[in-house]
Amino acid sequence: QKTLENLVRVSEEIKTKSTEMFLDTYNKIRKNFHNMFRRLFNGGRAELKLNDPANVLTSGIEIYAQPPGKKLENISLLSGGEQTMTTVALVFATYQVRPSPFCLLDEIEAALDDTNVSRFAQYLKNFSKETQFIVITHRKPTMMLADSLYGVTMEEKGVSKIVSVKLSDAIKNVESR
Repeated sequence: QKTLENLVRVSEEIKTKSTEMFLDTYNKIRKNFHNMFRRLFNGGRAELKLNDPANVLTSGIEIYAQPPGKKLENISLLSGGEQTMTTVALVFATYQVRPSPFCLLDEIEAALDDTNVSRFAQYLKNFSKETQFIVITHRKPTMMLADSLYGVTMEEKGVSKIVSVKLSDAIKNVESR
């Protein structure tokens, strides 16, 4: 009986602490998300809402966004480019709370127009002080802000070749000519 009571008590303590930790992180991300969204969209607002606030550890999270000139709506109702920029805002908002040393992004900016790709690339460059990003992309503005580029080319049919360029070295070579 005593062992069961101890297990229940420890389980409740873990649940309480986990809820506190989750809410602390969630609230920081919510605030950062709204601010980052406003910066990326030059206005508007964004919100995260728990589906079940009474049970935060099992609740889903809804993402709402309001680009300038539009009404607040679920992210699923936005255009592809707006969804992408909203997602980028959420990724960066999360990184502001708990930066990771490494991140892989696979064509995250593919649905963006050139202006928004440039804006994305600049924010990515800002975050690269804390995180090493590997970005799979075909977009020139993203590549232009990279430190190094790696690619695959096929000079002769059926034979792939890996090419790498460290951009700081390439710039020095061009400037010395």
